[in-house]
Amino acid sequence: MAGNAIDQTRRMLSLVTYLRERPGARVAEVARAFGISEDELIADLDVLPLCGTSFRGGDLLDIDTDGERIWWHNPDDVAEPLRLAADEATALLVAARAVATLPGLRESDREALLRATAKLEAAAGEVAGASSRLSVTFESEGGVFADVDRAISERRRLWLRYYSPARDEVTEREVDPIRLFAVGHTYMEAWCRLSEARRTFRLDRVVEIKLLDEASDPPPIELRDLSDPSTGLVQTGAEDPEVVVEVGPGGRWVAEYYPHDSAEELPDGALRITLRAPDPGSLRRLALRLGRDGRIVAPQELADSARDAARQALAAYGE
Repeated sequence: MAGNAIDQTRRMLSLVTYLRERPGARVAEVARAFGISEDELIADLDVLPLCGTSFRGGDLLDIDTDGERIWWHNPDDVAEPLRLAADEATALLVAARAVATLPGLRESDREALLRATAKLEAAAGEVAGASSRLSVTFESEGGVFADVDRAISERRRLWLRYYSPARDEVTEREVDPIRLFAVGHTYMEAWCRLSEARRTFRLDRVVEIKLLDEASDPPPIELRDLSDPSTGLVQTGAEDPEVVVEVGPGGRWVAEYYPHDSAEELPDGALRITLRAPDPGSLRRLALRLGRDGRIVAPQELADSARDAARQALAAYGE
């Protein structure tokens, strides 16, 4: 499937150039030139109008076909030199600087990334200065990410000293790593030899890590769909702290995506949602995302913390 997607992407990039030089090209001739069926060509043409030079949805390719010929109505507009908007340049610079600090990145890749970042900074001008006030940090300090990544690639077992905030204790265990993933934080999914069960470990809570000589041999298990609340990362329990969130009509989606104990209807389409969270502090990001569409009601210290985070974000945006 990945190979087919890559082949299609390469083909469509060539197709753009081909069609620009041949207005009104016949479907049969284009399909023959690219060595594909007419149905495959039509499928490509269905995708191309969704592509363009801006992620905002403007400047899209205006290409259509009547089944016999292919017409491109705005080739000159799309051919204009591509210029990054201020927010696009800022996002690229912040991301590039963050990735350059990632543990385990090959030195040649890091150097290439830094060279590309320098060129982007020169082209961005004043925007580069603004982006320097923003930063993203990865929580896999101390080479933890690199050790886990190496253990997965070499199929080796890991020894951990791991802090569990729920029990407020550090435990030692050996694990067979399965995969790395990021959902807000960076996590490792592994088979834990201490509990003889699948466990998820947050990398910034790994106190100490060692790569062992023993081969990693996790039992065959089906990977969980992390987007599904019933099987995903967040598994709540009755002992977890209770959080109350009130959302307006624009925030009712929270009740669909977050496991909760109750959802009480309020006037004007609002909801009061009661849920439990192993780490209530993680819900500050939810409050920031909701903006005017919701607020944390309880516990009070979490509500105050969310308000402070919102004020700091607004202040930074104003600068």
